[in-house]
Amino acid sequence: MSKLILTHEVSGLGTAGDVVEVKDGYARNYLVPRGLATRWTKGGQKQVDQIQAARKSRAIATIEEARDVRDRLQANPVTIAVRSGENGRLFGAVTTADIAEAVKAAGGPQLDRRKIEVPTPIKALGEHKVNVRLHEDVQASLEVTVVPGK
Repeated sequence: MSKLILTHEVSGLGTAGDVVEVKDGYARNYLVPRGLATRWTKGGQKQVDQIQAARKSRAIATIEEARDVRDRLQANPVTIAVRSGENGRLFGAVTTADIAEAVKAAGGPQLDRRKIEVPTPIKALGEHKVNVRLHEDVQASLEVTVVPGK
């Protein structure tokens, strides 16, 4: 078993800054080469502390605050204007960064684009639903309307 420090969020394993123990092959062949984790050392503990401090400054602190943000997001659908062809297909796709920027422009909270989950790529005009992970126990369903523009 290898002891690692996660540098990015890994689904089913943990978030950045967590110290985890995984099998040697998983660490050697997947996590470390992709830059998702580094080997744990005593000096690496300083890095863990820095990652956790940065995450705390960005994270929503309490469940009540997360529920308040969820209610605000669900009450205010977001509209994104993008270039599209005549048949309603987009030139490219709407990214999570576009959604986070549109939420902020609409007067909503600052969202981390990595917390926005798009079930299927948004490549057409119309209404789409996306999920936003606000807290471990709180998710918001956000309505995104894509209209022709630009």
